[in-house]
Amino acid sequence: MKLAVVGGGSTYTPELIDGFARLRDTLPIEELVLVDPAADRLELVGGLARRIFAKQDHAGRITTTSDLDAGVAEADAVLLQLRVGGQAARDQDETWPLECGCVGQETTGAGGLAKALRTVPVVLDIAERVRRTNPDAWIIDFTNPVGIVTRALLQAGHKAVGLCNVAIGFQRKFARLLEVEPGQVHLDHVGLNHLSWELGVRLGGPDGENVLPKLLAEHGDTIADDLRMDRRIVDRLGVVPSYYLRYFYAHDEVVRELGTKPSRAAEVAAMEKELLAMYGDPALDEKPELLAKRGGAFYSEAAVDLAASLLGNGGSPVQVVNTYNNGTLPFLPDDAVIEVQARVGHDGATPLAVPALDPLYAGLIANVTAYEDLALEAALRGGRDRVFKALLAHPLIGQFEYAEGLTDRLIAHNREHLAWA
Repeated sequence: MKLAVVGGGSTYTPELIDGFARLRDTLPIEELVLVDPAADRLELVGGLARRIFAKQDHAGRITTTSDLDAGVAEADAVLLQLRVGGQAARDQDETWPLECGCVGQETTGAGGLAKALRTVPVVLDIAERVRRTNPDAWIIDFTNPVGIVTRALLQAGHKAVGLCNVAIGFQRKFARLLEVEPGQVHLDHVGLNHLSWELGVRLGGPDGENVLPKLLAEHGDTIADDLRMDRRIVDRLGVVPSYYLRYFYAHDEVVRELGTKPSRAAEVAAMEKELLAMYGDPALDEKPELLAKRGGAFYSEAAVDLAASLLGNGGSPVQVVNTYNNGTLPFLPDDAVIEVQARVGHDGATPLAVPALDPLYAGLIANVTAYEDLALEAALRGGRDRVFKALLAHPLIGQFEYAEGLTDRLIAHNREHLAWA
């Protein structure tokens, strides 16, 4: 089995490598190719990756290359974890929206749209090159904004599934609080990528006892603190929202907070510099503790599980993924991409049935899906007017003057990445 990781020079990658090494019985990799245009980073990350495999007695071969076509050739699955423009572009995504009084964040709002505009054309080019070398390869997208990018891939006819670590993060946290094995925890996870709610937490499987009320009663403070939300929000909803819902439920508070400290991108850039220095140490043969602060917790386990299921090598039969709606949420078009529990196998992902949603959640999902329609149109076809309409449609923006100002700022800060600009 051959896997390729595009964006393999990311400081995230040792987390992925550690999962591949520990879970080799689930996903028996013979060759792993790390692909990245940044040769200097790739050398450091690749060296640590080989040492991790060696320490854990993994027989697989790890190679590195800056040649995309060679790297993905004959791969059974290709994982995408790239960041067009790097942390510098992310820093801009997180700062210039604040000038208009709007949240600056890399996956939602104006910053999220900027990332989508930069990313979708690049990902589609990569996917076409994968299809030319191996049309049967699965593409697993971890590149944000996952919902929009996955929809672009699926609409272009690629074999693709989107992946996020939010759900597996909740599963692990809830299992720890309940003092059970993670595999015993099933989530009633519903929504879009970075716009989701845990409507139930069930023990033993999809039909198991819902222990969410017990969790909220006994551990509500801990859960709210992890979300960085007021406990009253969680209690009033009676569900657990993704921490990305904080940008919606406490928008103005978040804007004030973001204006008083360095951007998350600046923090991550400093962390990456320290991590890369560590990766260059030939004595280091495991992922460092600092990597846990970088983000992406449990990404490796989710990626292994998904790849194993898609490639017919076991894996959990039910997983939270991003895939076509196909009637699951009846108020959305079939070709919307949703994030829900799905049965996953070699034919792809089929969402499980979802009970009728409260309008409180369905309304916001429908609104953001409409924005994503317009965002994808802008990413595929370009043009100032399309960018403006997407911004105006976003529930975190929604005012003419804001959308006008943000459109000009978005184009000015991303001109080098936008062929039409």
